[in-house]
Amino acid sequence: MKIRGDRECKSCETRWSYYDTGSVECPQCGSLRSVGVDDRKEHTASPVALDLTDVRDRIDDAALSDLATDAAEACRAYARKQGFIDSGDLCPLDDTYLAALELAHAALELDHSMRTEDAEKYYMLELLRGTDQGERPGPSTVPESMRSPRGLAYASAVADYHGELRTYLEANPDELARGLLSSLSEHRKRVEALDGDVSLADSEALIGAAQAVGHYLAEGDDGALAQAQHHLDNLDPGP
Repeated sequence: MKIRGDRECKSCETRWSYYDTGSVECPQCGSLRSVGVDDRKEHTASPVALDLTDVRDRIDDAALSDLATDAAEACRAYARKQGFIDSGDLCPLDDTYLAALELAHAALELDHSMRTEDAEKYYMLELLRGTDQGERPGPSTVPESMRSPRGLAYASAVADYHGELRTYLEANPDELARGLLSSLSEHRKRVEALDGDVSLADSEALIGAAQAVGHYLAEGDDGALAQAQHHLDNLDPGP
């Protein structure tokens, strides 16, 4: 939505940025009566951070399934509040967001599993250690049983980012990017229809294409546009 992010309190005349605080409450006196003092800008981002420290602190004492469930809840709450347009500027689809959705999907798979293999345990521990640090497991570390959850997580992330890119394009039209988004959407829908059951290479290519389109729009980098097309060309077109 478009908002006036720079606010001035009607009670004490304090000025602050909604973009920084995510609140219309005056940080000085607590009043909710304020006026915008700048032009309206598209803004969906939120000053929210993901912190899994409390979960990690219990690794030696709690069952992995319980840790995964608690971490997944925190990751879903984080993702619900996250956006990718900050005061009119397009933000990247970063690894923290990707890993958060992956952890949430992996935790669900773990909850449904009758038995957890060592490879799955190591994978979940890697997610717990690195997700809020912006680190996600490389494809070579993903167990076969977690291939589909990763595919679904990445398709979900691309769907979220795709919506933000379309919003950005309304104010910053670009037909080349719009054409790539149409192709990206078709591939994403295929992954969803297959319940994420695609190769790890396809999951990476899907994310790579979305990130490259975002980089092209944010930076005007024609090389990123070519990179996005390359990723799309390498995706399995399906039957």
